[in-house]
Amino acid sequence: METRHMKVIGLMSGTSLDGLDICLVDFRYDVRWHYEIEVADSVDYPAELRQKLALAQTMTALDFARLHSDYGLYVGEQVKNFIERHNVKPDLIASHGQTIFHQPSVRFTSQIGSGAGIAAVTGIDTVCDFRTTDVALGGQGAPLVPIGDRNLFPEYDYCLNLGGFSNISYDSGEERVAYDISPVNYVLNHYMRSIGKEYDKDGETARSGKVDEKLLQRLNDLDFYHLSGPKSLGREWVESEVFPAMEASGLPLEDKLCTFVEHAAMQIALNVEGGKVLVTGGGALNKFLVERMRANAPEAEYVVPDTLTVNFKEALIFAFLGALYVCDMPNCLSSVTGALRDNIGGCLYKGAR
Repeated sequence: METRHMKVIGLMSGTSLDGLDICLVDFRYDVRWHYEIEVADSVDYPAELRQKLALAQTMTALDFARLHSDYGLYVGEQVKNFIERHNVKPDLIASHGQTIFHQPSVRFTSQIGSGAGIAAVTGIDTVCDFRTTDVALGGQGAPLVPIGDRNLFPEYDYCLNLGGFSNISYDSGEERVAYDISPVNYVLNHYMRSIGKEYDKDGETARSGKVDEKLLQRLNDLDFYHLSGPKSLGREWVESEVFPAMEASGLPLEDKLCTFVEHAAMQIALNVEGGKVLVTGGGALNKFLVERMRANAPEAEYVVPDTLTVNFKEALIFAFLGALYVCDMPNCLSSVTGALRDNIGGCLYKGAR
């Protein structure tokens, strides 16, 4: 491919509903891809919007359609403010959206946040809806980050993201392999919100508890962990499998969290054979979780990078997926998702001309 250069804003909002990540990335292709994060911000959601997003799966069709539109316009306003605040001129916006439904077994996934609304408010070309083509091709539609891992972080043996869910990617022979491992922050944040906190800072609440072996065994025995990839997780699975097990334990909050952290660390260890592991996502800042990961896999070198990379790697990579889209290059790997073929996922909404 000829030398290419573009500036892309990547947008990410995860299942933990902790806000919108906005990341401006300067990409250059010359033999291989190079990048620089120029500036990045996180925007906390207003309580009312967070509540609507949390309940979106229960809405009527009319209210759901309205939220899709309203949320897209809201995201557009946040991006417009970001552009004005930092005085930047992006060529493109790439938006993940907010996942509400993810059921690839019936070829269905939904990420809301109207790309048309974002493009209308900002006047900038916007790519969104990255997962649906892969799901239509029989794939999981997830994870999408691995193509960025391979191209932007080639010096690592594994790339591990600790967000609402943990997911991992690595090269196996000539193919990139990737899959979801377990829930992480989706569960931890859910329980912390029950005591009026958004997250467990440094994992201190979990650290104060003790592991319950019975609950730990029940979690580790869940069927998902015995499936071979490609495989992905969604909110529905957590609510039908994990939360009932946690509640049936009758344990105090601290013990639930301590046990769940141990469970997550054990599942991660089962998928890391050693080598250099890049650890990003909000969970990388959970000191107790990282300690337990290291204790469960002492042969691995877990590397927690600079805070900018930790917090904005997913937004960075969705910016990269947008760059690949406009270069007419595949941005979703069938070796990862199980789709019929590699594909170019996304929909483009044109900005002002």
